[in-house]
Amino acid sequence: MGFMDKLKNRFKQDENAEEVSTKYKEGMKKSRQTFSGKINDLIARYRKVDEDFFEELEEVLISADVGVTTVMDLVEELKMEVKRQNIKDTKDIKEVISEKLVEIYYGDDDEKIEGLKLDEEDLSVILVVGVNGAGKTTSIGKLANQLKSQGKKVVLAAGDTFRAGAIEQLEVWGERAGVDVIKQGAGSDPAAVIFDGIKSAKAKNADVLICDTAGRLQNKINLMNELSKVKRVIEREVPNAPHEVLLVLDATTGQNALNQAKTFSEATNVSGIVLTKLDGTAKGGIVLAIRKELNIPVKYVGLGEKIDDLQEFNAHAFVYGLFADMLEETE
Repeated sequence: MGFMDKLKNRFKQDENAEEVSTKYKEGMKKSRQTFSGKINDLIARYRKVDEDFFEELEEVLISADVGVTTVMDLVEELKMEVKRQNIKDTKDIKEVISEKLVEIYYGDDDEKIEGLKLDEEDLSVILVVGVNGAGKTTSIGKLANQLKSQGKKVVLAAGDTFRAGAIEQLEVWGERAGVDVIKQGAGSDPAAVIFDGIKSAKAKNADVLICDTAGRLQNKINLMNELSKVKRVIEREVPNAPHEVLLVLDATTGQNALNQAKTFSEATNVSGIVLTKLDGTAKGGIVLAIRKELNIPVKYVGLGEKIDDLQEFNAHAFVYGLFADMLEETE
């Protein structure tokens, strides 16, 4: 059984998996049309797998925002695999590409890297960082909704006290998700708000506290100092916290998102990425670039506007989303 068949079967075995694969398939329509379309076009133009084919494949992958170093590694591995399996016909290379994309994503890790690390016995603190406009507050609301639906008691802390309307926006999401929001006035000290949030979450016997933070990259030094201060307050008040530092990135900004990730990683030890607006870009390869070049796993992806459109990331479903049309051709 080839890798694509395994991928197909993986999502047919249970209803939940099938629902996940459908969300990825629908949410990644733009990326798939560009990616699959270009690969199909390439395969139609080249009958045999040769150096010219690989050169053009490199261009296709780079234009999908996979990232240059990742593309080089991927193409090297593909060449070795083609040699090993003695693949001559370009039609047979789709299998190998899809399999290698999953392998490159996981590296030496297993699928556990995609899950949230929470303390099941005590209060878990999730610190959410990212630039304004990436979808940070929206992602917090959707995550709160998801955790609440899993039976967890969730509290939000409105630590973005500088952006006009940020506190109110978080309150709206808090209402939608049915969770409490701890806040102070606009312009107050973010670390003080987070401190209040921790006290309140403990008093309410909450399972998870999700902290919003400011995202003004213009005054980068101040912002990073502020984030470090917030992190120190959390570490002091809750042992082993923050349990996750999630960086929210907008998939439509491509390589720019990668640069933001580098900047934030320096200040806060980012443990996972929330990649929003994946449904709005034709360059879904950014997922692989982030994972490979920053060694940070993607934990969630935004595949639409609705409250339940924040999906736990799944590399198999992601590759399925990229290749769904090709997979269906083989049925």
